[in-house]
Amino acid sequence: MSATKTYTHVLQNHLVTHSGIKPYTCDQCGKAFTQSSHLQRHLVTHSGIKPYSCDECGKGFTVRAKLKQHQVIHTGESPFSCDLCGKSFSSKGSLKTHQLIHSGVKAYSCDQCGRAFTRSSHLQSHLVTHSGIKAYSCDICGKTFSQRGSRNTHLRIHTRHDVYCCEQCGKYFTTDAQLQQHMFTHTEERPYRCDLCEKTFKAPHHLRRHQQIHTRKRLYKCIYCERSFSQSGHRNSHERVHMEGNYSCDQCDKSFRNLSSYSAHKRSHVTNKLKNVLETHV
Repeated sequence: MSATKTYTHVLQNHLVTHSGIKPYTCDQCGKAFTQSSHLQRHLVTHSGIKPYSCDECGKGFTVRAKLKQHQVIHTGESPFSCDLCGKSFSSKGSLKTHQLIHSGVKAYSCDQCGRAFTRSSHLQSHLVTHSGIKAYSCDICGKTFSQRGSRNTHLRIHTRHDVYCCEQCGKYFTTDAQLQQHMFTHTEERPYRCDLCEKTFKAPHHLRRHQQIHTRKRLYKCIYCERSFSQSGHRNSHERVHMEGNYSCDQCDKSFRNLSSYSAHKRSHVTNKLKNVLETHV
């Protein structure tokens, strides 16, 4: 291959990184890449093969870059520091993830409930709660949990004497503050008020989640219209309105923009017909 052709090939590969196009997709997890070589390197993570091992502790890694990142743990070096708070990290990736805390950007959004996270790993952990899978069980009472952290928190109930129990529903808590906060779910009290719109909530985390509506930037724009959203999940749901066609009912003049609404409407005709049949036979 001539030098000119080689240069052109390298340039074309590079330009793909700016286009946003990722034509190479992993069949196992769906992750997409701009270059075939990146996909091949990623596929090693699914193989279970870890050819790169740490001389200090023996831990294995699928790629050399991960090994180098790990080895810094043994040296104690933290060369990457945050300009905003001074906290230092052993890798550039850890620093970038940390800086999201200061920016308020939560780029990883759950398509099922809209909850957003700063890290992809946090989103993946959260998605387990929607799957119904509860892989972590308590060795003492057999109760199962979808996350290891939830199981570990539960174990304190069996190992500590200072546990707090709700008299109305029997739920246990590790602190009195958690119990007091929980008690609001059994009353009509909503002691947590938003300073910006006066809306009230029963729990502080519900208030914090609501306040993001007022403060979070709308980073996710619809590719079909001018609307923008604070969460990618909400943007994706909105875009389906544009992508799906118009559905007209053949029994009346109503039309719908998405299939789910159309299907629900069609069922209403069936229900009404059944009612009429039943009434005529009564």
